This record gives sequence, C-alpha cells and structure tokens, in this order.
Amino acid sequence: MATNITWHDGLTRQERNQARGQKGYTIWFTGLSASGKSTVATALEQHLLHLGLAAYRLDGDNVRFGLNKDLGFSEKDRNENIRRIAEVAKLFADSSTVAITSFISPYRADRQLARELHSQASQAGNDALDFIEVYVDIPVEVAEQRDPKGLYKKARAGEIKEFTGISAPYEAPVDPEIIIQTHKNTVEECVAQISNYLQEKGLLSLKSQ
Repeated sequence: MATNITWHDGLTRQERNQARGQKGYTIWFTGLSASGKSTVATALEQHLLHLGLAAYRLDGDNVRFGLNKDLGFSEKDRNENIRRIAEVAKLFADSSTVAITSFISPYRADRQLARELHSQASQAGNDALDFIEVYVDIPVEVAEQRDPKGLYKKARAGEIKEFTGISAPYEAPVDPEIIIQTHKNTVEECVAQISNYLQEKGLLSLKSQ
C-alpha cells in the first residue's frame, strides 16, 4: 500500500467536458469468449469517432500484451485484471473520453467494483461517471461453434485450465443497461442499439454536460 501520498486537485470534470465539447463515460462489454464483444466494440468505437467524439477501446487480449502482461487466468489474477482496467477506464472517462472495454469479466463482483469506481464522486466534487454495462448474451454452444481462436477446443481437451464457460464460471449480469445478441443481430444492428441508448441518455451530443 502506498503511504505519504496526497490527492492533488486540478481541473474539474465539467471544465474538461466544456473544453473538449463532450462528456466522458465508460461502455463496459461483458460476455463469453467468442461472443462478439471485440467485434461490436471496435465497430462502436469507429461509429463514435465518425460522430466526432473522442473514444478509445480497451481490449482484453491487447491489454495483456502490456499493462497486464504479468497476470494469468486464475481467479485472483482475473480479479486484478479487471480492477486495473476499471481504473484505466475511469481515467479515460474522467478525461472526457468515451472508454470502451471488451473483457470477459466473468465475475459480478468485479464488474460491480468497476461500476462503483465510476459512481464515486471525485475529490473535486464532480458528479459520478456514467457506467454502461453491455451484456453480449449468446449461448455457450454458439460461442463454442464459432471458436475463432480454437480456445474452446483446447479447453475441452484440458489444454487450457479455468476457461470461462467450460471449466470456470461466467456470472451473467443481473441488470445491465443494454443486452445485445450477436447470434440474432448483425454487428451494425448491435451498434445501432447501443447508439440509440446513448442518444436517449443525451450522451452523443458534443455539448452534453
């Protein structure tokens, strides 16, 4: 634990929002491996950028090449993986950027921690950051049929231990903001569904406060 540290206030979030012309928030994709999280998240990032919003996608695999390369896939390491990402997403959102995360994040407690980090008011008296959980809901049978990385096959063969949906649990969200089903809808339809939600909440306006 760090000691002898002091929080230093700077610009308020409202000042940053006004300067950048947009509000920051986090869109948190969760779902099984091969559910389509990264595909839809990438398309959503592109969509938001074309609208003129600053957005950045944090991908589960990509982050493990750098920030989280020291972590494995035990429950403890998965917890720490999501904790770090939640903190990073919070920083992006606080900087008036739309943070888009695509991680399996199989445990409800970890996702709740990420939500709580965004809901806590910061030192400068800022409002809570919006946290939008997107559950990519597909049957494990469908994900296993897709298996683009061959991970399910390896898990069934015992080559991958603690694989979500096979030998490790996935705890589905109880009350996510959005549910998408990539086995029933196209990527474009899923992006439109999310975009419509953001529009209804006033989160697509370049001058939303």
